[in-house]
Amino acid sequence: MFRTLAVVAATTLAAPAFADGHAASGDAEAGEAAFRQCISCHVVVNDEGETLAGRKAKTGPNLYGIIGNQFGMVEDFRYSDINQLAAGMEDIVVNEEVFVAYVQDPTGYLREATGDDGRSKMTYKVRKEEDAINIYAYLASISPAPEAE
Repeated sequence: MFRTLAVVAATTLAAPAFADGHAASGDAEAGEAAFRQCISCHVVVNDEGETLAGRKAKTGPNLYGIIGNQFGMVEDFRYSDINQLAAGMEDIVVNEEVFVAYVQDPTGYLREATGDDGRSKMTYKVRKEEDAINIYAYLASISPAPEAE
């Protein structure tokens, strides 16, 4: 019995979970609950127009499909100048590390990434790293699978 538990624990903890093809180390279910702090500004609406999360918020960009894609590229959303600079940097792809750093300090992350002294439009900060990781896992679980290159 102990050996079976050890094997299950080792295989479960050895690698991050993959939510629809996206590496995510957090708990998507906990992330769904933590996402409630985001819904006053953000919504997740898929390509068919179905609302997967949030309400009809329009302050922030639709978060559908941001995971695994280039930073700051939601069509028809007016980003801040510093965010547009980051969007032009092809090496910034929204993975777990980038997402967590950004949502915990949006302006700080953008300043460090771009070297610019602008400000992000996102003024809210996710306080707990665990919440940020879990929100990433949740968004990854409801995002389209990444395209094969």
